[in-house]
Amino acid sequence: MSSLPTKDLEALRLLLQNAVVKCSERCLYQSAKWVAELLTSLPPPEHSSPTDTEVDSPMSEDTIPSPLTVPGILSHNDNPREARLEAAEAHKYLLAKTYFDCREYDRCAAVFLPTTIPKGQMAPPPSATKQSANGKAKGKATAMSQSVAIDDDAYSHLSQKALFLSLYSKYMSGEKRKAEESEYILGPADGGATANKELASIARVLEARLQLLQDTDDPGQGWLEYLYGIVQAKSKNDVAAKEWLVKSLHLFPFNWGVWQELGTLIGSSDELITIGSQLPRNIMSYIFHIYANQELFVATEQVFDSLKEIKRVFPASAFLRTQKALLYYHAKDFEKAERIFSKTVQQDPHRIDDLDTYSNILYVMVKPAKLAFLAQLSSAVDKFRPETCCVVGNYYAMKSEHEKAVMYFRRALTLDRSFLSAWTLMGHEYVEMKNTQAAIECYRRAVDVNRKDYRAWYGLGQTYEVLEMHYYALHYYRRAAALSPYDPKMWTAVGSCFAKMNRPLQAVKAYKRALVAGSYYDSAGSSFGSQGQGRPSSQNALMDPEVLWECAKMFDKLGDADERKAYLELVLAQEEGPEAQAAEDEDSPAASLRRSMTSATGGSVGAADKQQGVGVTVTTSKARLWLCRIELAEANETSLRRARDLANELCQDGYEVEEAKGLGRQIRALMDAAGWV
Repeated sequence: MSSLPTKDLEALRLLLQNAVVKCSERCLYQSAKWVAELLTSLPPPEHSSPTDTEVDSPMSEDTIPSPLTVPGILSHNDNPREARLEAAEAHKYLLAKTYFDCREYDRCAAVFLPTTIPKGQMAPPPSATKQSANGKAKGKATAMSQSVAIDDDAYSHLSQKALFLSLYSKYMSGEKRKAEESEYILGPADGGATANKELASIARVLEARLQLLQDTDDPGQGWLEYLYGIVQAKSKNDVAAKEWLVKSLHLFPFNWGVWQELGTLIGSSDELITIGSQLPRNIMSYIFHIYANQELFVATEQVFDSLKEIKRVFPASAFLRTQKALLYYHAKDFEKAERIFSKTVQQDPHRIDDLDTYSNILYVMVKPAKLAFLAQLSSAVDKFRPETCCVVGNYYAMKSEHEKAVMYFRRALTLDRSFLSAWTLMGHEYVEMKNTQAAIECYRRAVDVNRKDYRAWYGLGQTYEVLEMHYYALHYYRRAAALSPYDPKMWTAVGSCFAKMNRPLQAVKAYKRALVAGSYYDSAGSSFGSQGQGRPSSQNALMDPEVLWECAKMFDKLGDADERKAYLELVLAQEEGPEAQAAEDEDSPAASLRRSMTSATGGSVGAADKQQGVGVTVTTSKARLWLCRIELAEANETSLRRARDLANELCQDGYEVEEAKGLGRQIRALMDAAGWV
């Protein structure tokens, strides 16, 4: 996709302007804000000039737009019947909208809907009951379908716009009441114990109206379909929810809330491909493709190319810049992600969106000064935003003040119980505080909010591993590895569980997957938030010595001496880096194993790219000591000479020096006796 021609650009500008007005009229303010920001990120019209907006600029009277044609009060409807209904109820609609803006949701719904509605079920008016008694309902209909027909007669006099606002306000009222009944975070009433009691009644009315639209061959406007999709999603009916959300997008594709809701229902890249074929072909589906891949933690070159193309149309979009930063964040390239977020904050310091992720990056990169500044900035803008609370919580977490961090994460969840970052981060803090039960509950709630978040699954596995419940830990680690297959930490955790369960063959397979994943990401850090994590590199030549050491231990349990020795040689090779690996004997077992790893990863493992080795570590010294003992046990001239060299190196390493000296004396004695000195 390239930059659009002027004619197409102006058409897109008008569509976005219309979308802002329509979303605002229906009180979908987050969608309206998103579209408005996208609108202002378009390049300015070629004919525009600074004088066009001056008050005293000359304009003929015929160029001044009439107030009736200026969008902003009530938009025009092309459907004659709907236009007549909207015109008749305009004054009441404005009243209802003001009630909604004041967050008086029940009062807003009562403008158009009956005021005697019991909680959880809408009672049809008496006139509708009388019509049903006279036999106007179809005889073959079931009890449910009869009640649907009753609701149809009761609310058919309302326009789709008025009905949407009324039912949406009922939905918001139910969500508000649900939050009130849930009481405090992680309390006995929190979680699945409470539900939105308005969903059933809203679903009945929507079913009736949508059935009426179908019977009258009215295509609809997309708003009622959107609300019905939300109700189905809340009722855990994901298949029906996707179907209705896709219908809504075909009718009105510029409601960003529909795309977001659809994104939460897509659990894998395969599902995204399947549902992508059902979506309308327009610029919104192009943006959604990038957003959905980012939500699935897919940061491939193809996604970056798509993002680059769409930025040509919206060059100043903060949303697209943030998506790019999030893609780098998921790809473990924290330096690039941090630079993009820093630039975004400088350009728009009042933008709070996604600053919680920025604070995660600063926490991982150990930048306390920047994190303190970000916490101060976000608090000055709006201290009662969930993102702000997470930023401050991360600041206290970096200072190891875990109680204060938990307090701010709880505050974030009080503001928005579905805020994923707060649940996961609070789980991390409870792990630090050794409160495993609370940590498990936090991770479970995070998984309930978003089952695609591998960090919550990994946190569950880690917590159960602390409790030495390895079967449970293995299950959660496997879920995390399936969601993030290119993260070596996930596969290392799976291998560790198999090892503790005394299943060395499965452990070796998992450790090898970790080594393959390590060719894309530096496995020095943690995948879900601990400090020291490196950035991705497609030419990463080093392999993790710890993983290689664990492989050697597993092959020792399996009794495979050759593979054990080959992996120990690979551990030593990581000290000097790729150049030392390239110079080693091509016929050695370690070289053969390295070649097999290179072919499995497309040639990235072991590439001589002048990368520094890890140097002498405790792990490499342990491998050197083990190799020394193996060479000593073989007791031939070549092996004893190698054992002598390894013993001398151990003395220089400063690791188990006394044992190394003893092995050196034993080796010299054997060589003297055999005359190999």
